Amino acid sequence: MKCKIEDIVEVTMGQSPKSQYYNSEGNGVPFLQGNRTFGFKRPTFDTYTTLVTKSAKAGDVIMSVRAPVGDLNITPVDMCLGRGVCSLRMKNGNQEFLYYMMKYYMPQLLNKESGTVFGSVNRNDISGLEVDIPEDTDEQRKIARYLTMIDDKIELNTAINNNLEQQAMALFKSWFIDYEPFDGQVPTTWKYGVLGDFVEIKRGGSPRPIQNFLSDSGVHWLKISDATGISSPFINEIKEYIIEAGLKKTVHLKSGSLVLSNSATPGLPKILDIDTCIHDGWLYFPSSKFSNEYLYLYFKHIRKNLIALGNGSVFTNLKTDILKNYPTYLPTEDVLKKFDGLVQLIFSMILSKTRETKRLSEIRDTLLPKLMSGELDVSDIDL
Repeated sequence: MKCKIEDIVEVTMGQSPKSQYYNSEGNGVPFLQGNRTFGFKRPTFDTYTTLVTKSAKAGDVIMSVRAPVGDLNITPVDMCLGRGVCSLRMKNGNQEFLYYMMKYYMPQLLNKESGTVFGSVNRNDISGLEVDIPEDTDEQRKIARYLTMIDDKIELNTAINNNLEQQAMALFKSWFIDYEPFDGQVPTTWKYGVLGDFVEIKRGGSPRPIQNFLSDSGVHWLKISDATGISSPFINEIKEYIIEAGLKKTVHLKSGSLVLSNSATPGLPKILDIDTCIHDGWLYFPSSKFSNEYLYLYFKHIRKNLIALGNGSVFTNLKTDILKNYPTYLPTEDVLKKFDGLVQLIFSMILSKTRETKRLSEIRDTLLPKLMSGELDVSDIDL
């Protein structure tokens, strides 16, 4: 069935209430603006309002309409729509299907994007979007259910990984912050110094102008945005590449290396599960008395302190010297070995789930256009 969005969907554009009605105490109605983190499949709320201007009902598809355009969620509760988001509700159809339909047609909608600095789409852009969908709501339900099962598994993997990382962090704090295995005191056999005494800290590099070296293939080029959009400690997907001519001006790291962001979103540690080049917005550690797992947890723990020590007129910058001069203890080799034996098992499980999630995402993204276009028939799928 060929139609326009306005024929099958009710579109409600958001409008933010005045700021004096906001609170973070959970009083009032959950409130979402377009510049807030949407989360995975379900939005997360940290702001509430006692004055509702525009509202969405539980089950509505929520879409950001500016900066950036096209983030999608399904709200689990009634909520207030702020500026920069809209809600979509099928007039007669399946809401889960609507979510995946919008993902499928998002490239066409983004072609309507306007704005000199921040892109945006308006009600007319959305309402006038032409789509071709199954008229049978049962077929819509089957398509949606097929894709939802994959997303549910991805969401479960994310929850498992978050729990595993919390366990690892709790263990780190127990041993190296509260010193619980050592009667609550730093053992006298541990060495006191600064991080630079125990870890070699270096900075990545960038060929310039970088636009002359970017390519559709070649060597992976790690950007800060590749790290900020994932919750896993591991990076196994990188969107951009540079040509080999740029290798002389950058740093090429192998899978298994630890990196730490030092600009834009500073103090964010990640472990590579893919070979890549890194620009000067990243720090790396060619040699260390600590394992990658220890350093990852250590950097997560001290991140707020590092940000406070950083400086920058627009973005906070984490200078190498700040990290090198950060005071720390070096536990004995046997203590570190015992700790690594525990946490490396946890990180191994996290890595396995992270890789599985990537495979599931690739399967979903391959199936989505085939299911939406009718290339793959779901009439015989029993769900």
